[in-house]
Parts: sequence; structure tokens; C-alpha cells
Amino acid sequence: DTTTHGIRVQAVAQFLAGESTPDTRRYVFAYEVTLTNVGDRPARLQGRHWIIVDGEGRREDVRGRGVVGAYPHLQPGDSYTYKSFCPLPTPWGTMEGSYTFVRDDGSKFEAAIGRFFLVPVAPNLTVESPSV
Repeated sequence: DTTTHGIRVQAVAQFLAGESTPDTRRYVFAYEVTLTNVGDRPARLQGRHWIIVDGEGRREDVRGRGVVGAYPHLQPGDSYTYKSFCPLPTPWGTMEGSYTFVRDDGSKFEAAIGRFFLVPVAPNLTVESPSV
């Protein structure tokens, strides 16, 4: 949950066991991002820069235009939510980065995407009573 220049970025992730194949080192995570304009000036999202680091420290930078084919224009108080996914070769990793926005007057700025973790949910542990 990060706010930069009046743009709040919230991200959550979930492991997709049904899409993952650990035997071939493919772990798939879905993530959902909500962008909210908590400032007082409109802004349009133009691009994204993701920094993805897997559990072995390998870094991948992913840059692109818009998000999932959209370029949301956020008026003050507006929110936009989208979902996407990220495959990794390890069972955990991190994502962070930035979105490039442009104001109606043409000025550009970067809104930070705070680091979040891609991890499978741990199974419930059962504690057994010691036998006497």
C-alpha cells in the first residue's frame, strides 16, 4: 500500500496451485492491483515497470504500456482495479516497481508500487499430543 503524488497503489497476490507445475519449476501467482486517485488532480496511467525477483535472487524488469490493455484516467476519488499473473521458476519471489502517469497538463510522474511477496499459503499445521 503506497501513495505517490496522490496515486494510491494497493496490491495483493495469490498462489495458483492449479496453474503451477513444480516438477517443471513453474509457480504461477495471480495478483490484483487497485489504483486510487486520492489527490486533487486527474491523471492517466501510461505505462508500467515491474521489478520481479525470484527466490534465487534473479531479477527481471518488465516494462510496458498501460495495464492489461487499459489506460485508466483517474479523476480525484476514482479507483481502477485489474488482475494479472506472474510465473516464477521458484516457489516464492517479490514484485515492485512503478506506474508512469500523465496529468491533464502533460506533466508526467512515477507512482511507486511497493514491494509485495509472491508466496504459496502455508498449510495448516497440526500439533499432535505427545504419547506417554
